[in-house]
Amino acid sequence: IPLDQLNKIVISILILGVIMCVGRMVWRFTIFYASKKIDGHLRHEMFLKAEKLSLDFYHENKVGAVMAWFTNDLETIEEYLGWGTIMLIDAFFLSVIVIVKMFLVDPALAGLALIPFALIVAWGAIVEKVMAIKWTEKLKAYDRVSDFAQETFTGIRVIKAFVKETKEAIEFSKAVRKDKDTNIRFVRLSVLFDVVISLIVTITTTLILGLGGYMVYSTVTGNPMVIFNHTVKLDAGKLVEFYSYIELLVWPMMALGQIYTMVSRAKSSLARITNFLDTEENIKNPANPIYLDGIQGKITFKDFSFRFATKSVDSLKNVNIEINPGEIIGVVGKIGSGKSTLVSLLLRLYNVQPGTLFIDDQDIMECDIESVRRSIAYVPQDNFLFSGTIRENIMLGNENATIEQVN
Repeated sequence: IPLDQLNKIVISILILGVIMCVGRMVWRFTIFYASKKIDGHLRHEMFLKAEKLSLDFYHENKVGAVMAWFTNDLETIEEYLGWGTIMLIDAFFLSVIVIVKMFLVDPALAGLALIPFALIVAWGAIVEKVMAIKWTEKLKAYDRVSDFAQETFTGIRVIKAFVKETKEAIEFSKAVRKDKDTNIRFVRLSVLFDVVISLIVTITTTLILGLGGYMVYSTVTGNPMVIFNHTVKLDAGKLVEFYSYIELLVWPMMALGQIYTMVSRAKSSLARITNFLDTEENIKNPANPIYLDGIQGKITFKDFSFRFATKSVDSLKNVNIEINPGEIIGVVGKIGSGKSTLVSLLLRLYNVQPGTLFIDDQDIMECDIESVRRSIAYVPQDNFLFSGTIRENIMLGNENATIEQVN
């Protein structure tokens, strides 16, 4: 090759390399940015949904499981939208270019080479459904570990007071062991999937070399093979070129296997998040709510009964109380008799039977929820401080309070 022509080829390769580098950087940054935006939007929507759901929802779904949706499931979806999309685009364009080049070398040999790769697509479609089931089982096992850890840390004082550290450690080990076993089952299936793909790719490469070598021999000896009514005329140079294309096609096939795994995981996680976002909001305003403004403080319980959604018996039954403005009362009773429940019902944290609870002679079920809660000062028996200063905690109910009011 003349030196001038060789220089042109080298320059062309360098220019192409720079274009590919810049192009990949641009679309990778774009895709990762989009995946982060979607993750942020989903997280924001989930947080708003969590605030709107009633306490009954959190009685049925433990906090550890909810936290797993905000961490494990969202990370899985972000991974698929980010790396999964990059791998899909990269594999698609590379596959199209390589397959076109293979057909230009020899259509018959290219058709034979693509048959095993079609098997990979079919194998992935079958395994993807099984992997989705296994991934869901893995997520549920992780939920149980999160639930146990959250409950343990919440009740750590009680555990220490009754010297139950060893018992809790044993129970936690059992939960972690189940989570480990579930993870191992999923990883085994994932590895089996990758091994089968690698095996198909290796066998295909070996067969192409063997068959291609025989085609070269047949062409050289003057007896070229005929496949699909096509006479194959293949020399050693074209065989080497064709084999290099097969090697380039290995990455898209391996990427396809990883994409199948990501899809199965993302579908399971998305289903869990979708179920959460589609949960009906039980605590909501009526069609024409009554706004409470400057209430006097009269509270009336009339033949009032209440039962938690997870219980089979009433926590409060046939309660009749009338508290006039300015009155101070005390409610006493044994643990679990419903004292805290009685107070929390005034905040409309639960739905109650219409016509049984009134504030200033207004049915609480007909009142605007925000106006009810802004009109009541509530000091819970569970001590809790939000991250921040003492002043910020005091101003939680009134962000515009002055320093004199805080003091």
